[in-house]
Amino acid sequence: MHVGILTGGGDCPGLNAVIRAVTLALINECGARVTGIERGFLGLVARQVRPLDSAAVIDILAQGGTILGTHNRCDPFHYFGEGGADVSARTLAYARELGLDALVAIGGDGTMAIAERLSRLGLPVVGVPKTIDNDLYLTDRSFGFDSAVAVVCESLDRLATTARSHGRVMIAETMGRYAGWIALEAGIAGAADVILIPELPYRLDALAALCLRRQSSPGHTLICIAEGAHAAGGDLVVSRTVAGSPDPIRLGGVGALLAQQLQPLLDSEVRCTLLGHVQRGGQPTAFDRVLATQFGWAAAQRVKAGQFGRMVALQGADIVDVALADVAGRNRLVPPDHALLQAARSLGIFLG
Repeated sequence: MHVGILTGGGDCPGLNAVIRAVTLALINECGARVTGIERGFLGLVARQVRPLDSAAVIDILAQGGTILGTHNRCDPFHYFGEGGADVSARTLAYARELGLDALVAIGGDGTMAIAERLSRLGLPVVGVPKTIDNDLYLTDRSFGFDSAVAVVCESLDRLATTARSHGRVMIAETMGRYAGWIALEAGIAGAADVILIPELPYRLDALAALCLRRQSSPGHTLICIAEGAHAAGGDLVVSRTVAGSPDPIRLGGVGALLAQQLQPLLDSEVRCTLLGHVQRGGQPTAFDRVLATQFGWAAAQRVKAGQFGRMVALQGADIVDVALADVAGRNRLVPPDHALLQAARSLGIFLG
């Protein structure tokens, strides 16, 4: 058996743990030959691969990023390197030339969408969900999310000391795209006074009134805002667009905009910190190491059993698998009746 592994989309802590688990499980359980596809689907387009053996993966569990590299623009059906041409036939031909019996694709919604299309064209694929945004459909958790939340939580702890010392309004902007999971969980863990997420548009006047009340006591306000948050009736704040990318819109800057809008309405100084890519970097938490290992092992079992066109997922306490076709093109947002929102409201956290 010859199995390929690739990591697509953005990097995040835990990718190497999946690579390790898939590789070791396939080698130890069925003597498989494993090949790493470099830089996501670009490796299949540009013919960039390398062998993976036990020695190559044994010590990578705690490393952040991915030893295989990744790419968040390479879609073989709209290849950026050739003006958006469809090079999927060439991609599949190279997979056949390699003699791949299966491909394990580790990535987010874009990677799963590409994997599903290749699966329909005959490439045996098993998907593994990866995103710090935790917005992949049909899985309760994706690895990388817990590590990102931990980074944001620590950042809020640090910003809170400055907020208290100077009597400031401190704003921390998180990643998350169109879902508010990072801001919600990190905001609760970091004792934020205000949590603003895309699913609940906020009212600037109500937020300003809250900050004014807090100027006298306790004297400061800590705000955690997701990059996709927006005012009621307002638009998303787009930092830039990337031509040729499967998801060309790059969000960012809503925290700075909010600071500009709040400052004239308050006596307190308003400061914003854009956390950005520090949320993606560094070592995975213990939770993400375990979850990524479980996902990698489960993906290897699906490969062994010939169960393709599936993505492994966490539902409740169980590792299951779901159809790639049911995941592709869909996102998991924070539902308005989610228990964490109810808890936040009962604690007096302002949600917009």
